[in-house]
Amino acid sequence: MPSASCDSLLDDIEDIVSQEDLKPQDRHFSRKHVVPKVRKRNTQKYLQDENSPPSNSTIPGIQKIWMRTWGCSHNNSDGEYMAGQLAAYGYEITENASDADLWLLNSCTVKNPAEDHFRNSIKKAQEENKKIVLAGCVPQAQPRQDYLKGLSIIGVQQIDRVVEVVEETIKGHSVRLLGQKKNNGKRLGGAPLDLPKIRKNPLIEIISINTGCLNACTYCKTKHARGNLASYPIDELVDRAKQSFQEGVCEIWLTSEDTGAYGRDIGTNLPALLWKLVEVIPRGAMLRLGMTNPPYILEHLEEMAKILNHPRVYAFLHIPVQSASDSVLTEMRREYCVADFKRVVDFLKEKVPGITLATDIICGFPGETDQDFQETVKLVEEYKFPSLFINQFYPRPGTPAAKMAQIPAQVKKQRTKDLSRVFHSYNPYDHKIGERQQVLVTEESFDSKFYVAHNRFYEQVLVPKDPTFMGKMIEVDIYESGKHFMKGQPVSDARVYTPSISKPLAKGEVSGLPEVSKKTLSSLPCWQNSSCRSTVTPAHVSVIVWSSLFMHA
Repeated sequence: MPSASCDSLLDDIEDIVSQEDLKPQDRHFSRKHVVPKVRKRNTQKYLQDENSPPSNSTIPGIQKIWMRTWGCSHNNSDGEYMAGQLAAYGYEITENASDADLWLLNSCTVKNPAEDHFRNSIKKAQEENKKIVLAGCVPQAQPRQDYLKGLSIIGVQQIDRVVEVVEETIKGHSVRLLGQKKNNGKRLGGAPLDLPKIRKNPLIEIISINTGCLNACTYCKTKHARGNLASYPIDELVDRAKQSFQEGVCEIWLTSEDTGAYGRDIGTNLPALLWKLVEVIPRGAMLRLGMTNPPYILEHLEEMAKILNHPRVYAFLHIPVQSASDSVLTEMRREYCVADFKRVVDFLKEKVPGITLATDIICGFPGETDQDFQETVKLVEEYKFPSLFINQFYPRPGTPAAKMAQIPAQVKKQRTKDLSRVFHSYNPYDHKIGERQQVLVTEESFDSKFYVAHNRFYEQVLVPKDPTFMGKMIEVDIYESGKHFMKGQPVSDARVYTPSISKPLAKGEVSGLPEVSKKTLSSLPCWQNSSCRSTVTPAHVSVIVWSSLFMHA
C-alpha cells in the first residue's frame, strides 16, 4: 500500500477543516431544524421486560437460605448475626433445607464428631446441587483442606460481609474472606455488635464480649481459628445490652472463648464490665456469665463473688478443670494446678451460697495414667458438680497433643463411661423439693410438653405451658426433681412479673434495624417488588436508613 505524503506541515489540527466544511456553529444551527421521529413500542411488553429479569439471569437477594450452626454460644451468636444481615438484605431464611437455594454451614472445630457432621453436610449439599457458603472455626483454622476446595468461606471476624460472600456465591463465584479486623494495627474483637440479627430465641441475647484467648492449650484447635485475645470496649457492650432490652430480651448471655480474660488487651477487666452491665439490666431480667478458665478469675474472686450475689445476675459459673491431675494439666498447658481450681470453687461456694458451678473434663488425654484418672474421679465425687461436661479426647490435626503418644480408643471410651456412671450416681436437686422459687421462663422443652425456666442459680425448672408465662418471672413450688431438672407448680396467688421493657420481637424477626428505617423500606414501591428489591445494595439501604434517621431527628 503506497504511503501518504504531505507537501506542508499543519500548524494546527483545525487546519484539516476546509473552507467548504461546516463550522461548529453551523452544525448547532442545523440541529434546531431536525424533527425527531417517534418510534412506537409495546408499552406493556416494555414494562414486563423491565420488571422481569431474563430467564437465564441470577439476581442475588431473592433466594432462600438454610443455615446450620454447630458448637458454642459464640458460634450461635455469629450465626444469628449472619442470618439477620441476609434477611435484612432481602434473602429468605428458611428452615427447610431441601427448599433452599444456598446452604450456609457454620462449623465447630472443638471435636472430631462436629467436624464430621460439617463435612457430611457439605457432601450432601453438593449432591443436591446447592450453593454453599462455609463459616465458623473449621475453615478459618484450616481453609486449605481438600474437602473445602472451590467453596466460598466467610471468616469468623468477617461476618459483617456475609451478604457479599453470599451474593458472589449465588453468581457462581468462589469467595474467601479470612482476614482479621484491625484498627491502627490493633486487632479488634470482631464485627460490629450493632449489626442486624435474628435471635434463635427472641427472649435471649448472646453477646460475645471478646474473641480468642491468652492460653495455648495443646489440645485446642479453636485457638487456630479465633486467635489471641481481642476484647470489645465496655461502652459498645453496654450499648448492645441496652438495645437488646429495648427489643424485648429478658436474658443476656455473655460468651467468649474465655470470659475471665476479658479486657486484658484493652486495659480493663471482667468485673469492671459486669458492674457497668448490671446498671442497665431492668428488674426481672437476668444476666448469665459464660465460661472462664481458673487462672484469670483467681485475680478477681472477691469482686466476682459480689457480682454473682447481685439479684439480676445468675449465681452460675462455668469453670473447666479438664483433669484433676497436675501432670496431665501440665501436658495440656492449662497454666493452673488442681489446688488453684479448688481454691476458686471453695471460695465461691462459701461467698455465694447455693451457686451452680459447672465444669468440663477430658477423658483419655495422652499420657493420662489410671492414677491420673482416679484423681479426676475423686474430684467429681467430692464436689458432685450438678453440671458436668464429659468429653472423650479427640486429637485435632495441627495441635501438639495430636503428635503425642495416644491412649488406646477402648481405654478412652471406658474412662468416659466410668466417669459418666459416677456423675449419674447422685441427684443434685432432690433436697430442693418443697422449696418456693422465683423463675424466669424463656423457652419450650425439647419434647414440647413444658416451658423451661431457670431459678436464681440457673437450675432448670419445668413449668406448665401457659402462654402468659413466657418471658415472665413467676413463683413456683418445686414438687419433683430429676438429674438435670426440677418441676414447679405456679403459685396461684403470686404476681407474674414482666421484666422486658418492650414487647419481644416475633420469632424470625430481624433486630438491630431502627423502626423508622423498617417503615421507610417497607413503604418503597421498589422494596415491595422482589426483582427490583434485589438491585438495592447494602449501600442503598444505608442511605435510606440514615436519610430517614436524619429526617426524623
